Amino acid sequence: MGHAERDHALLSASGAHRWLYCTPSARLEEPFPDTTSEAAEEGTLAHELAELKVRNYFYSVEFGKRKLTAAINKLKKEKPWQDEMMGYTEEYLDYIKGVALAMKSTPYVAIEKRVDFSAYVPDGFGTADCILICGNVLHVIDFKYGKSPNGRVEAEGNPQLALYALGAYEMYKILYPIENIRMSIVQPRLSDGISEWECPLEELLSFGRYAKGRAELAIKGEGEYAPGPKTCQYCRARGQCRARADHDVKLAFSDNLGKLPPFISSEEMGDYLRKGADVTKWLGDLQDCALKECLAGKEVPGWKAVEGRGSRDWTDMDKAFDTLTKGGIAEDAVLWERKPLTLAQVEKVVGKKDFADAVGEYVVWKPGKPALVEASDKRPAITNKVTAAEAFKEDQV
Repeated sequence: MGHAERDHALLSASGAHRWLYCTPSARLEEPFPDTTSEAAEEGTLAHELAELKVRNYFYSVEFGKRKLTAAINKLKKEKPWQDEMMGYTEEYLDYIKGVALAMKSTPYVAIEKRVDFSAYVPDGFGTADCILICGNVLHVIDFKYGKSPNGRVEAEGNPQLALYALGAYEMYKILYPIENIRMSIVQPRLSDGISEWECPLEELLSFGRYAKGRAELAIKGEGEYAPGPKTCQYCRARGQCRARADHDVKLAFSDNLGKLPPFISSEEMGDYLRKGADVTKWLGDLQDCALKECLAGKEVPGWKAVEGRGSRDWTDMDKAFDTLTKGGIAEDAVLWERKPLTLAQVEKVVGKKDFADAVGEYVVWKPGKPALVEASDKRPAITNKVTAAEAFKEDQV
């Protein structure tokens, strides 16, 4: 079964960060279709490629080089394919190799293993990317293909990985004396994309007991709503959820401003930024939802759907250009613009290693513009390294 055809449980491991903390959301989003995106399709294809490489490394007799090559060539015909996936999945494989070789003996290896954690979550199951077991250590490794620094996933306290680990423990506890749990996230498209966490078995089981209580509420659609940037981010009901609307309206339209001093303090500034992080996202989701209603022929008082600004396109560019050149227009000088590829595009064409070997000496790192992020972000804080005028001078006219 391909990655895209996986079954999805109501209380899925991938959605645990939502239903664990906002328990009614699991039932609330049921009427809404589960949609996909180009990024999700790209991630699915990268996962399939990663699985093939890991399977070939550990089970080369059953899945040898010839089968691997044939399978990869088949994936290359898929629309989301990008050549850079070969390098990123190799980094994922290298990490797993390093973990396995560092173990005291040859580990038991399970790849794309369906795990059942229904002992804690009703009908709970999921698919773990890679499971390694050696002695008393159970190691669960998850591959993430996201590339946004804001989307970096932490292994510590990660509920998705913890549920996978619970499922793996229930499956293998009869065969192995598991006492320690290790969990890893590998995001090769980020420079700091490896996150690891280890905990004793009892800590994992304690989480399992907590998850069981929360799941009992979630399966019945009970409990308290907990709207916020993280819980609402991928919720299918986020555009029409009343709890989220009430929460963000209170933040955006507070009625006690006249009772406060005229200037906000640094502490209040940080508090407003944290509390209001979801307001803009909520308004965007609300607009998307209203647009769908209008396009479906439903009335949203005060609003309507209109056709956006269109654009022209060629029906046959080659024939058009041929006609122009025959009419005396110079093709090379007028119809085509010659410009170099960006540094990233050149590296993609050449390959990371060959690029570094050939022209690495001509590349210099230019620091990015200062950005405001939450204190939990892993990047080091900067102070007085660059002035605001210098950072934003390219925007000045």
